[in-house]
Amino acid sequence: MSVADHPVFQSLAPVFLLIGAGVLAGRRGWVAATAVKDLSNLVFLLLIPALLFRTMSQVRPEALDWRPIAAYFSAALPWLLLQMAWRGWHARGIVLALGGTFSNLVMIGIALITLAYGQPGVVTLLTLIAVHALILLTVASVALELAEGRTSPGGEPGVRLWRAAWSAVRGSVIHPIPLPIACGLLWGQTGIALPTVVDKPLHLLGQAFGPLALVLVGISLAYTPWRAHWRDAVSVTVAKNLVLPVLVGASAWLWGVRGLPLAVLVVAAGVPVGANVFLFAQRYRVAQAEITAATGLSTAAGVLTLSAWMLLLARFTG
Repeated sequence: MSVADHPVFQSLAPVFLLIGAGVLAGRRGWVAATAVKDLSNLVFLLLIPALLFRTMSQVRPEALDWRPIAAYFSAALPWLLLQMAWRGWHARGIVLALGGTFSNLVMIGIALITLAYGQPGVVTLLTLIAVHALILLTVASVALELAEGRTSPGGEPGVRLWRAAWSAVRGSVIHPIPLPIACGLLWGQTGIALPTVVDKPLHLLGQAFGPLALVLVGISLAYTPWRAHWRDAVSVTVAKNLVLPVLVGASAWLWGVRGLPLAVLVVAAGVPVGANVFLFAQRYRVAQAEITAATGLSTAAGVLTLSAWMLLLARFTG
């Protein structure tokens, strides 16, 4: 079998060619930096919800296997806490630790898993996506409030902590990602097929998501000034692209997860740093430049690291 015919190459090549097309568009000025936010809104508020709702409406909750989710967070949460201890129990250290743990499961993960592992792989990934931001951002918010030792204006200790936790939970649930997943699952429980007049537009919007999301990643990458913070960018990239997949793979194996779900979990752990980490840094006004640089380097390095993980998994699980 030639390299061009290898399933891993066939899955990864379209992903990184589309990202490369986005980089070209950004470098050439075909899409201005000011337009990135509008394109992101289009992807997050219209295309992603359509894809997630339609996909999950065809799934029965009783058929879902929650062991992969338990296996993933059995590794991700200790790794997040360990990085916090290593980087320092302060706002900057916590945000960088989140960068080394939080994956871009939506913009890159869905398109990659769809191409590599098809619908069964996507179902496992979407189950993970449903709780990914909720768990990791809530833990990071609580940790940051504890580290800062903040109190409410009235002086009551801990009130601001609970407000931060509640804000993270609310923002992660009332969100264009978990919400359509939950609504899709609820619709599936009714046993009623989506009418063709509704299903067809949702299908077309879902098909548009993958290419546009990947091109948007490339455009964002083109405007990323990562060189000024390369030390932090390298450390976060190593933690995210290399260490986390090893830990998740080991945890999944101990939980008895094998085959396709194991492959999906390891690839999901190896996906570059997610955009939500920058939003988190922006919210707390800390390490924004460092996270921007780490996201850019992690995404660029993903060409090599994801290729390596998928080739290894093809041998190990195939």
